[in-house]
Amino acid sequence: MPPKFFSTRGHLLVCQGPSCQARGSGLLYRALWNHLERSGLAYYKKGGSLRLTESGCLGACSFGPTLCVYRQREGGLEEGWYAATDFPLASRIAQAVHEGMELPEDRKYGPEGEG
Repeated sequence: MPPKFFSTRGHLLVCQGPSCQARGSGLLYRALWNHLERSGLAYYKKGGSLRLTESGCLGACSFGPTLCVYRQREGGLEEGWYAATDFPLASRIAQAVHEGMELPEDRKYGPEGEG
């Protein structure tokens, strides 16, 4: 029997590299995980759609905690990269992904803005 597949709308990754951890990424990951659980947004909850993963270094070491998100949108894969991410921003990103809305621009950097 194959494993159960859970459909998702997006995947959030929170950096756990040493610099980000020194800036609170461990606490951010746990707070965001608790939020996804409590609000029913976690992919395995009824109506939930988001995956959350601890990641290795995402490369913005002096600007952590860093969070990136991937989701499928019309026209292909969309990615959003965020520096100095705190819980209010992370929860707004998660809600936007779940609802299929535009990602917040606050503290966003990377491929589109190359900022």
